[in-house]
Amino acid sequence: MKRTEILKQIKQSAEIDLLVIGGGATGCGIAFDAVSRGLSVVLVEQNDFAEGTSGRSSKLIHGGVRYLEMAVKQLDRDQYHLVKEGLHERFYFLRNAPHLCHPLPLISPLYKWWQLPQIWIGLKLYDFLSGQHSLGPSGYATFATTVAEFPLLQRSGLKGGIRYYDGQFNDSRMALELALSAAKRGALVANHLAAVDLQKNGDKLVGAVLEDRLTLERFELSAKAVVNATGPFGDQLRTLDQPNSVPMLTTSSGCHIVLDESYPPPQAGLLITETEDDRVLFVLPWMGRCLVGTTDQEAGLNEHPQVAQKDIDYLLRHLQKVLDPPPTADNITASWSGLRPLVHDPKAHDSSRILRDFVIEESVSGLFTIVGGKWTSYRRMAEKLVDRVVASRRFSVAACQTETLAVHGAENWHPNGWQTLVDAFSLSEATARYLHASYGCYATEVARLAAQDLSAQLADSTPCIEAEVLYACRSELAERAIDVLVRRLPLALLDNDLAKQAAPRVLDLMSAEKGWDAQRCAAEKQLLEKRLSVAL
Repeated sequence: MKRTEILKQIKQSAEIDLLVIGGGATGCGIAFDAVSRGLSVVLVEQNDFAEGTSGRSSKLIHGGVRYLEMAVKQLDRDQYHLVKEGLHERFYFLRNAPHLCHPLPLISPLYKWWQLPQIWIGLKLYDFLSGQHSLGPSGYATFATTVAEFPLLQRSGLKGGIRYYDGQFNDSRMALELALSAAKRGALVANHLAAVDLQKNGDKLVGAVLEDRLTLERFELSAKAVVNATGPFGDQLRTLDQPNSVPMLTTSSGCHIVLDESYPPPQAGLLITETEDDRVLFVLPWMGRCLVGTTDQEAGLNEHPQVAQKDIDYLLRHLQKVLDPPPTADNITASWSGLRPLVHDPKAHDSSRILRDFVIEESVSGLFTIVGGKWTSYRRMAEKLVDRVVASRRFSVAACQTETLAVHGAENWHPNGWQTLVDAFSLSEATARYLHASYGCYATEVARLAAQDLSAQLADSTPCIEAEVLYACRSELAERAIDVLVRRLPLALLDNDLAKQAAPRVLDLMSAEKGWDAQRCAAEKQLLEKRLSVAL
């Protein structure tokens, strides 16, 4: 359905059951959960789905190795249960979105034998907490096995490593698939639609004023319940509801960098446990490159936080100790920074030690706010929030179903389905594998478009093709060229130069598809140039 039709239906809606404000992991998960129970749902996002925090993660589905370390060292029961719950949610995540997710072995290298007992015991406890949902047993890896799985490692003094397993996923597309899953079941989901004010009847919240960010048109929407799932901006909406509300959030920024082809993708991820601020760092295979992150620095609110040079220096400084040859700034093809919405803890000395759990609040007027959490726990967060809304508003609906619901694209998905794309549409294996992993069972629709003279690559050395641009416009609610280059396709967060190379063709295709006039084309080109001129 086109966005214009969706907006028309939203405007014509009578009082809906649930308005969800925020189109990241939490908001999209809530919309999917709520509509699958039978509630009428509208989801609005002021930018694009996963444009903020949810599209700038480390792309790991995990219980949290570092949190487990804190739980043991500090005898912290909350951290312990957070890890245990996260590991069980990891199972549902991988099962319900198999096209976007996969298990990933990770290696923690050993350069000193005394490190072995501590790391081995910690990761065995990680296995134990996984229970029947374990992705594989952790264990000692010999020197030969370690360098075979991670050939980039500095070998001088290397004793071997400890291997364990977590999951990896495509965060931007996962948020999009959740939004599309909700839409498929009847929810009305719209990006670039902002909640600019809240409506009240006396002291009771009854809806919101929405503004189309593309046309600046405003209209009202009535709702029996309103959810604030705006991530780092949660306190802003709470203040709009109650001007004297006490802040709930502390925000920090996490920077990631991507290394070029001179650092070939390893077979496994790397867990770096010794850092100057007692964090852990990851070096991960990602779409033919190496993804490295993340930092943790206090930060203010910004819709598009920029990467600080000190963060890049921090990552390179630690990489140069463990990778051979040591990478430099010239090896970085892309970088980005995202804000973390951390539930405020006045006892925490730094943001890296704040519990990554979530909090649900219902204000006096009836605004439901959910803050904190992490990608791995999005489903549980959504379930608890909808449970709270259902109980408060006394909705008569079914129980939560999302433990077993496949997300959009996962229906009838098969691991070897890419071969059908090669045989039926004569696509290259690289492109077929890429489409199959990005679109799941809908990869066939993209391949059909490609057969209409749209199979050309958008940029050198990339499997991304022209047909994806039209598919993003027609089936995935892409409204701006930057939506396509950053989130529907991985280009801008993989290689900034490739994104710049693809930009003119993306603009041409979208302009023809959407009927943009010269003024709109110029505006889109200007935005692309602005966003692609700096680290995302």
